[in-house]
Amino acid sequence: MEQHIAVVGLGQMGGAMAERLAEVGYDVLGYDINPRTRALLAARGVAVADSIGAAVAGRTVILSSLPDPQSVRSAWLDAQGIVPLADPGSLCIELSTIDPDTMREVAEAAASRQLAVIDCPVSGSPKEAREGKLVLIAGGEPNTVRRGESLLMQLGETWRYTGDVGTAKIVKIVNNMMSMGNVLIASEAFALGVAAGVDPHTLYDVLSVSGGRSHHFTKRFPNALKGDFNPGFKMELGEKDLALAIELGRNLKQPTPAASIVREMMALALTEGFGGQDVVALLAMYQRWTKSVDEQAN
Repeated sequence: MEQHIAVVGLGQMGGAMAERLAEVGYDVLGYDINPRTRALLAARGVAVADSIGAAVAGRTVILSSLPDPQSVRSAWLDAQGIVPLADPGSLCIELSTIDPDTMREVAEAAASRQLAVIDCPVSGSPKEAREGKLVLIAGGEPNTVRRGESLLMQLGETWRYTGDVGTAKIVKIVNNMMSMGNVLIASEAFALGVAAGVDPHTLYDVLSVSGGRSHHFTKRFPNALKGDFNPGFKMELGEKDLALAIELGRNLKQPTPAASIVREMMALALTEGFGGQDVVALLAMYQRWTKSVDEQAN
């Protein structure tokens, strides 16, 4: 087992994965562009560096978990980034949800410096990352993926191989396109049922065992019923991932009208103040509209 790990990007997911790997015995050194984020992880017992160069020096495996394509390009391709500064022969595992073209671009640059790359976005929450229960979607050369298998198994109970670098990002975009649509329709339908007079707990109890349920409904709506919208997956990330899906469709001349509507609804939620909250706060937006209608009627 390769023991010396760098984790670049210590947000909710990256930080949880760094903690998980440190807990199971890896030598982990993390880096994040935000000093406060670095300090928070250091307070939880994970060693941190103050630059990418310091984080990756001498590390045999480098993980990156970043919010968007621009952040990935910067972290990997800048003069003080992963590609120029990592030791040749290192295994690099890119975990972010980004477009496949960016993934292929950074992988090609990495290969020019003899860095092995696994394209490996994840499905799951920070809590599941911390517990090693993510679903991992892996793309790359089969031998390279096998090289990272023991580490990947510490992060996820389930993983699937998708093919070449870039294919895993495509699968993750499609997955999130489906997931965000599920959350939006469930929020709209649930708000309608409550507005029509059904007790919300009764409604959840029935729907959670009925044909309309989804993974995200049974996972997120119990918290929503308690008014808990603390983020497992932030609204702005959902909106960003849908934008990636729509752009992928445009590049392929594949219409995505339903995803475009879902993305616009999430953009609306952001303008209405639900940024930083879980995507299930879409329900709170519908509830706000119901309350507004009721107040106008009275």
